Amino acid sequence: MTEAECRLWQELRDRTLDGIKFRRQMPVGKYVADFVCVEAGLIIEIDGSQYADSESDSILGAELKARGFRVLRFWNDDVLKDLNGVCDTIIAFVRDVALQPWR
Repeated sequence: MTEAECRLWQELRDRTLDGIKFRRQMPVGKYVADFVCVEAGLIIEIDGSQYADSESDSILGAELKARGFRVLRFWNDDVLKDLNGVCDTIIAFVRDVALQPWR
């Protein structure tokens, strides 16, 4: 795991974040998601800039959406510089399944 993934996992593991259950490195079809909240149908991906607007990323997003998941993405820098903001956003998306990710 990257430094950003490790830091976020410390907040997500053992239902630490608002009592929400997350799994780490969970297979979803042929893909392995960074973090998954099955109950909310939410996948959280922590990305470096190499994934910005890539075609394969768009295809993957469509496949995961077809499986009933929303994919919430954060840059590594988001996690490292504003972990509280990232956690607040995750809680909002878990609690409100109508919210749709912006990227």
